[in-house]
Amino acid sequence: MTVINLANGITVLRILCSLALVFCMPLSLPFYALYTAAGLSDIVDGLVARKTNTATTFGAKLDTLADIVFAAALLIKLLPILELPLWMIGWVGVIALIKVVNIVIGFVRRHTLTAVHSVINKVTGALVFMLPFTLTIINIRYTVPLICLVATVAAIMESRTISSLRQSATH
Repeated sequence: MTVINLANGITVLRILCSLALVFCMPLSLPFYALYTAAGLSDIVDGLVARKTNTATTFGAKLDTLADIVFAAALLIKLLPILELPLWMIGWVGVIALIKVVNIVIGFVRRHTLTAVHSVINKVTGALVFMLPFTLTIINIRYTVPLICLVATVAAIMESRTISSLRQSATH
């Protein structure tokens, strides 16, 4: 099993771009450049893995880790500047808590990082990715509740999927 391949290299690029985002001024040109590179790499890595027949369990886990790092960097940079009402921040926090609980339950049941790559999770990711690009044209008070609604449904569906997984054979 080869863990170093082009697809995984692209995923590592997403992690590096995400970490670099933390050191950029929010919504600056360097921020948008790194943000776009990270977002596009999220699409490209899976396509490359499928096209080159190099998709691996390690690659899927690395992709999930990259998604977590990217989301954390985005929250760190954007939450302080968005001036969201407290109830919206609370909603984002509840979604994050559900996602963390899903990861923990998946790990306890399977003894490995368990991620659900569902269509609704991909839709959530696309909506979150578009957020910084829409800030100047759509009021945040409309976009964030829409994203949170979709993300809540995705997190709950993910919980149901993970809860239905059987325990690992080693336990």
